[in-house]
Amino acid sequence: MSIEKMELVNIAGLTKDLDDVLVTLSECGCFHMESASKIAGKKVGFTTLKEDNPYKPILKQLNDISVQSGRKFRSDDFSDIENESLSKIEQYIINVRQKLDDIKTEAKLADEKLSVHEQAMYQVDHLTGMTVDFQQIFSCENVKVRLGRLPVDSFGKLEYYDDKPFYFAHFSVEKEYYWGMYFVPASHSEEVDEIFDSLYFERTHIPDFVKGNSQQASEELHKMVDEDKKLIEDCRKKYNDYLDKESERLGKIFSKLKSQHDNFDLRNKAAIVNDKFYIVGFIPKNETERFMGLFEGYESVSVVLQPADANGKLEPPIKLKNNKFSQPFSMFVEMYGLPSYNGINPTAFVAVTYTLLFGIMFGDLGQGLVLAIAGALLWKFKKFALGPILTRIGISGAIFGLLYGSVFGYEELLDPVYEALGITFLPFKIMNNVTTILIGAIALGVLIMFISILINIVMGIKNKQLEEALFGNNGIAGLVFFGSILVGAVAELLGVHIMNAVYVIVLIILPLIAMFLREPLACWVKGKKYHMEGGISDFIASNFFEVFEFLLGYATNTLSFIRIGGFVLSHASMMLVVMALSEQVSAAASPIVVILGNVFVMGIEGLLVGIQTLRLEFYEIFSRFYSGDGKPFEPVKINYDENIE
Repeated sequence: MSIEKMELVNIAGLTKDLDDVLVTLSECGCFHMESASKIAGKKVGFTTLKEDNPYKPILKQLNDISVQSGRKFRSDDFSDIENESLSKIEQYIINVRQKLDDIKTEAKLADEKLSVHEQAMYQVDHLTGMTVDFQQIFSCENVKVRLGRLPVDSFGKLEYYDDKPFYFAHFSVEKEYYWGMYFVPASHSEEVDEIFDSLYFERTHIPDFVKGNSQQASEELHKMVDEDKKLIEDCRKKYNDYLDKESERLGKIFSKLKSQHDNFDLRNKAAIVNDKFYIVGFIPKNETERFMGLFEGYESVSVVLQPADANGKLEPPIKLKNNKFSQPFSMFVEMYGLPSYNGINPTAFVAVTYTLLFGIMFGDLGQGLVLAIAGALLWKFKKFALGPILTRIGISGAIFGLLYGSVFGYEELLDPVYEALGITFLPFKIMNNVTTILIGAIALGVLIMFISILINIVMGIKNKQLEEALFGNNGIAGLVFFGSILVGAVAELLGVHIMNAVYVIVLIILPLIAMFLREPLACWVKGKKYHMEGGISDFIASNFFEVFEFLLGYATNTLSFIRIGGFVLSHASMMLVVMALSEQVSAAASPIVVILGNVFVMGIEGLLVGIQTLRLEFYEIFSRFYSGDGKPFEPVKINYDENIE
């Protein structure tokens, strides 16, 4: 498990070959392109291409078609339209959009008519029983007629207006309204209208196209609504049929334009001087032979390879190399941040420690196997990134469940198996060994911290960061100090007295002083002169508090691992509660309680343990040797999934 070695690539040639070279680079799948301006800088004659992408407006029109139709364009072979002119393609897309817009306009008009007809139908259907023709009613000159609905609460108040010249006739009653009409002489219409307004009468205006009485009008309106719906459905079918017919050509055009668009954008990363171009980037070292072969047909293009760190202005990108077991855990490393090019790939360490810690805290044979199977299924059918991780940590949980003797919370189920095999030290009963579990959790945490510090020391010496490697809290001085404190404390507990004056001075006080003076000591080792900034008082104060912070860190980081034991006990306790509840219910309900309890514990405990284990990785382990400031290896390619805004 390491970091992929890179080669710095310098490509130069005539500008007439620039577009072809960019196509080759985007198709090779292994070229990480950098901006050549980083190297060219302000050199005389060097310029960068700052051009508007000519393919963007047409692609945006295609994107609009995609969004409006809900159809996603994908990569497709466009070799048969390779030489088709941009103007011809643009005219074709304009015609397609016009056709689709015409169909949409037709559908919109039909939908507007449908809305009007449905509203009229809703109103007329509440006036069933009115045998008089609507046109005859509305043509009266001396009598005004108002159609609508009156709230139920207001209907009873009409008796207060018996002295007024109107008559209200209702045809149907809903939960909250009376539907009907009132008649009023034209000379009193204004006064009566105000009365009905005060009673919250909601007037209905019957459209002019409604003919006949309520029954005739209702039948005609239902017919209109059906015709409107059919027209809308016909438009929808016409729209989809047209898209089906043109989808193949549209897909090819999209692929062609997206390829040209993305390749054209790459031109902005090239440097130009006179009639020549210059491109710089990185490739994995194992791709060198294949990559060089791609340029054998270019007579005017030269490709020069250099070591990845040959140019200090360019930081090599990071591509992690992992085995099959640790590969899924690279997502955690990437979440925290990639290592530097000369750093260490921690994925294998994360894979082992995460799997181990999760298994210890989630120890149950049955639940672990369920988690492993669920992870395998999620990966196979959904390609869920966490699936392979769930499979690995599920198996780990099952193994520790086997050691604990726990199967879906049944703590005695495996006892006969171990007795038959003659194994007396298993199963390891959790609730009978609380102290052992908590001490073991701290011991495991200390071991992991020691390994993390050793990794930091090795990497610090390798990268010549002597201050951290030799005198830092995660260096040799910190390791000696921390280890001596722990060894001395354990020895005292066991009755062995080794904490004498020499032990304390040499292994505790001197490392502490080394951490306090880490900066001047590092300069002395390097043969450089140390320049103190801010005076002696500032130096003493800042270093005192930093060393004090180191001491607190050792204590809190060590105790932080006690959560491993806490979650072991928590998992066992929750299952004890589930088992107790199952015993309190009837025999028929007991299996249901056990199943639901296991599902609940797997969900809650699994989530908590997963988060807490990741926290231990990031805060207690990574913080000792890992910075995560690298940049990812991103080979240039055509991104067919990206929309053009």
